[in-house]
Amino acid sequence: MSPKISKNPFIRMVQYCAEDIRCVRERDPAATSALEVMLLYPGLHALWMYRIAHWFSNRNHTFIARAISQFAAFVTRIEIHPAAQIGRRLFIDHGHGVVIGETTIIGNDVTLYQGVTLGGTGKDKGKRHPTLGNNVMVGAGAKVLGPFKVGDNTNIAAGAVVLEEIPANCTAVGVPAQVVKRDGIRVDELDQIHVPDPVKAEIESLQMQIDKLMEIQEKIR
Repeated sequence: MSPKISKNPFIRMVQYCAEDIRCVRERDPAATSALEVMLLYPGLHALWMYRIAHWFSNRNHTFIARAISQFAAFVTRIEIHPAAQIGRRLFIDHGHGVVIGETTIIGNDVTLYQGVTLGGTGKDKGKRHPTLGNNVMVGAGAKVLGPFKVGDNTNIAAGAVVLEEIPANCTAVGVPAQVVKRDGIRVDELDQIHVPDPVKAEIESLQMQIDKLMEIQEKIR
């Protein structure tokens, strides 16, 4: 159970920072001390600067909010729009190249790895970015694009491209992403290693056609 959060904004910020440090130490075996996490983890710095920017964004100080978020992106290589809504204990591991869009909503205890994009498709208005439930993990390089929900306790594999809603308690892999496991039960033969390659399949199909044409040509001769 999460500790009770104070209504005092200063104390609340200190509490959030403390639990952020704890969650990094719990999820990253490479973290050796609280001091190391506090001083040397860019994902944590980006999150803390986002919280300051978000405070200004909520009060319609958009220029200051964006200035803080752009400074954070320059320093950490992690871009979080100040208007995004982020829950508690977000862990951005490594973090370089992570992008979190303006209308993104992130629940509690979410983990994002480097290169993750929580973005839009360019064709939606209003709510343009995804909603991640609680305890979601998004692997390195994965892209989640569009205004749909990824359910609680779901894992998105590294390199996946998610373009539609994923239910809770699932594992999704591939381009475009497909659910391969739900509630612990395998529903597809796909996995992160043996993901179909559509380009390879198309090349093989073309090669078969060329081989047939070569056979016809040989017969004509």
